[in-house]
Amino acid sequence: MENIKKPLILVTNDDGITAPGIRMLIEIARELGEVVVVAPDSPQSAMGHAITINNTLHVKEFKEHSHDHKEYTTSGTPVDCVKMASHEILDRKPDLCLSGINHGSNSAINVIYSGTMSAAVEAGIEGIPAIGFSLCDYDHDADFDAARPFIKTIIENVIYNGMARGVVFNVNIPKAKRKEIKGIKICRQANAYWVEEFDKRTNPYGKDYYWLTGKFVNDDKGEDTDEWALAHNYISIVPTQYDLTAHHYISELNTWDFGN
Repeated sequence: MENIKKPLILVTNDDGITAPGIRMLIEIARELGEVVVVAPDSPQSAMGHAITINNTLHVKEFKEHSHDHKEYTTSGTPVDCVKMASHEILDRKPDLCLSGINHGSNSAINVIYSGTMSAAVEAGIEGIPAIGFSLCDYDHDADFDAARPFIKTIIENVIYNGMARGVVFNVNIPKAKRKEIKGIKICRQANAYWVEEFDKRTNPYGKDYYWLTGKFVNDDKGEDTDEWALAHNYISIVPTQYDLTAHHYISELNTWDFGN
């Protein structure tokens, strides 16, 4: 029988290498390919697409959980992890990058702030098919196993079908038991956002400090959005890209008088 080479799968996250979410994702990835883990050595949530430029980066092999695969921690951001993996740690380009499973939703506007998704987007920039997985449950002991078969199916589809260059998947999983999850829906990003406030307080030394608070508002009534899918116990997949150009507005801008 012909020996079929397993895909090289890079696994990363923003919650840190010991987080339960990434441990689950590693288990699933090991069933499907050759796995290398490069993840932050501490939580890096809401880092967006930040990179380290004003400090040194450190990389250490992490042996606490590794068995037949290699794991590394970095002192940097999730994007740093992907860059270090691609250019320093791995001897060949990964066939796939998996980021997550994040503890908390990255649907709608959250994708902008997400370290989980920024790692996936960075992989997409480098021409690596990538998927960011998030569970809509912030509990450290959340039930990641409920979505296990769906996660595996999504990864298998990407391995089999490939992805368009520069496109990555933003996958969000509802907080639900396995029997309650209805399936998978391909969606668009909901037009939903945070109305933010700062809770101002004063410390015992008389100095002011602030806590960021707010509420999530969804004015999008469409039934084709990630928020609708999650509210109805579907796993949402939003194809996402790093090109932020407002293409539909270019023709309008060309009617403006810039004095050319």
